[in-house]
Amino acid sequence: MNSGIAPVFSSFIKMFFPVSAGASRTPPRCFHSDQLQRNFPRGKCMLVVVCAITFLYCGMALASENQLSARKDKIVLGMSTALSGPAAILGINMRAGVFTAISEVNRSGGMHGRSVNLISLDDGYEPSRTAPNMRKLIDGEQVLAVIGNVGTPTAVAAIPIANASRTPFFGAFTGAGVLRKTPPDRFVINYRASYAEETAAMVDGLVKFGGLKPREIAFFTQRDAYGDAGYTGGIAALKRHGLRDEHIIIHSRYERNTLAVENALADMIMANTQPRAVIMVGAYAPCAVFITLAKKSGLDALFLNVSFVGAEPLADKLGEHGNGVIVTQVVPHIEADLPIVNRFRKAIHLWDPSATPTFGSLEGYIAARIFFQASENIDGPITREAVITALERLGDFDIGLGQSLHLALDDHQACHSVWPIIIRDGKAVPYKWEELQSEFARRRHE
Repeated sequence: MNSGIAPVFSSFIKMFFPVSAGASRTPPRCFHSDQLQRNFPRGKCMLVVVCAITFLYCGMALASENQLSARKDKIVLGMSTALSGPAAILGINMRAGVFTAISEVNRSGGMHGRSVNLISLDDGYEPSRTAPNMRKLIDGEQVLAVIGNVGTPTAVAAIPIANASRTPFFGAFTGAGVLRKTPPDRFVINYRASYAEETAAMVDGLVKFGGLKPREIAFFTQRDAYGDAGYTGGIAALKRHGLRDEHIIIHSRYERNTLAVENALADMIMANTQPRAVIMVGAYAPCAVFITLAKKSGLDALFLNVSFVGAEPLADKLGEHGNGVIVTQVVPHIEADLPIVNRFRKAIHLWDPSATPTFGSLEGYIAARIFFQASENIDGPITREAVITALERLGDFDIGLGQSLHLALDDHQACHSVWPIIIRDGKAVPYKWEELQSEFARRRHE
């Protein structure tokens, strides 16, 4: 047992198993069940066990905090992300952005004079691999915080571990509501807009500028917490525009980490009324297959994707079929003339001259810059608790996005903005929702 908590735990045990004067100080090697039942009623015995486990875990957490604050040479951050599998490019890009910010900080003397390291573990976008990764990072590597994890289903597995260990879970690449509770989980803090905000922006644009009726909008989603988060947000937005019965909305789904989208497409094509727009909440590979097959099958709909899809890998996969596909982003365009974007382009070139700036790496960079900006306000030992407190005390702050961001005790999402782009000739270019008016006017006359 950790030497720092052994004496305290020993005292706790003596509260329930006192040693009489003159008796041996050596505790028995075991307690027989009949002995326990004689000394303690069943309920009290269970209470003792639960209290002991809780006391021990809290002591381990406290010891962990002490070890973190004792490190004088380096700060270690952790990340469990998709570095393999169908969503690998998303994790690779997010990690590149975080690495870029860390490299920039280290060139300037580090975080409070200490060099910053990032330990990234591959979970393949599978929750079953995320949980052991989180335990290894938190308990084994003693990371100060987990930053930039990718995905909703993986976040569902990671958050309970982060909360239980009181470890900051910051800047995850997901807009799911499970990270945005009211009141918020103390150790879960986000940079980006939610999926509900992204799909609401799509619905608002389609109805207001495209002239579509709610029933003319369909959904293609991943069959898990990620897909459900986007669908729920979209339905809520449609109801604000007059939808009364959500069952009339076409909703096709596919399984995570597969390309099996044919049945989902068949459901949409065989519907009594084919949709004029399809909101997509999935990964880039299956979304690309769906769009390609849909266009080849004659489905004349506008396809809109949330940011998680990854605009660049989606455009690459789609090739000639990508023209006109819209993707909402939670960061500005990578060529925008904004202080944080200009700084990012310079920093990523210094980190790796061969690296290509992407929306994903820009998001990782912005999240990490917020983390380091908050850390500058830590006065005293750098602990996990101190990091959370520093983030919550940022209040209104400027990171160079051309707008104010906000974090507080009761507000754990810094940004609420959505920037749409459209794929043209294989490139992601800035887009305005007002352009939907001419787009659907053109389609009606074809």
